[in-house]
Amino acid sequence: MDKNFMGSHSNLLILSLISRKDMYGYEIIKELEVLSDQSFQLKEGTLYPILHKLENMKWVSSYITLTENNIKRKYYMITQLGLQQFAEEKQTWEAYKNSIVKVLGGQKYVNQTQE
Repeated sequence: MDKNFMGSHSNLLILSLISRKDMYGYEIIKELEVLSDQSFQLKEGTLYPILHKLENMKWVSSYITLTENNIKRKYYMITQLGLQQFAEEKQTWEAYKNSIVKVLGGQKYVNQTQE
């Protein structure tokens, strides 16, 4: 998949994942890969700057816990502001997606992609 698509929608995708549950970085990377059938693959060097930006925007906060093996792990959780931003970005995405479907042939196109 085009890397530009992922870049322009990374906030939406990451906020979506951590709105479901608190997650640590590697878990976010793996969950994104699995749920997208390997279409979205982030490297740690790409993910962490995004997470830091989301923290600076106050859409995400983080905390550190110890694993069973006494390893520190940083988890990210969505904030109330993050939930609001996620809802806005999701609404924008839905409008965008619906417009593309209309241009591509409306319901006829949707039915063809589901077969």
